Amino acid sequence: MPAGALLAAIEHIRPHWLEKEFRHSVLAFGAGVLLSAVALVLVPEGIKHQAVIPAALWFIAGGFGFMLLDIILKKANTPASQLAAMLADFIPESVALGAAFSADPNTAILLAGIIALQNLPEGFNAYRELNPSGGSNWRLIISFSAVALLGPAAGLVGYVWLQQQPVIVSAMMLFAAGGILYSVFQDMAPQVKLARHWGPPMGTVLGFMLGMAGFMLAHQ
Repeated sequence: MPAGALLAAIEHIRPHWLEKEFRHSVLAFGAGVLLSAVALVLVPEGIKHQAVIPAALWFIAGGFGFMLLDIILKKANTPASQLAAMLADFIPESVALGAAFSADPNTAILLAGIIALQNLPEGFNAYRELNPSGGSNWRLIISFSAVALLGPAAGLVGYVWLQQQPVIVSAMMLFAAGGILYSVFQDMAPQVKLARHWGPPMGTVLGFMLGMAGFMLAHQ
């Protein structure tokens, strides 16, 4: 998360068209990673301990939950919508990650890698949203570093109190998956497309490919 903010602070690419394509490619990469998290980790692991109807309800609840958050932030006219959305999926994922370490370390390591990859472009985008004029804002970068510590704290909660509660953890995974899918197509995907530019969509392919490769390595 702070690494993404730092990249956004120092990124000044010229000419302008290349700078714009780079920013859109970062968003596309994040969308690809998020989709891989949903398709390869959160949904497959989440449905292991849920019946079909509860799984569907938790997934839909995640989408509606993120939609409600989106509506509230829009009405509040706050510039921190991307940061709020990032934390909304980061925290439940981290709790699930902590609980997963005792049950399946390979899956937990994969999930940790995906969380790190997705937070890089999300941090980049959130920094741009909070600091639209560009340039370095060290107070904001330090704040992002402090917020990132919520991940280990949430992971510790999952490891200590939820490792024997697979039904709760799987519900959190499905809720996060539904919310992430909503965020990708509501916030990130519409910003990715550029007329007559083909690089950004390949960012999505690259992001998903990294998640797929990690999944295959973890299950060799």
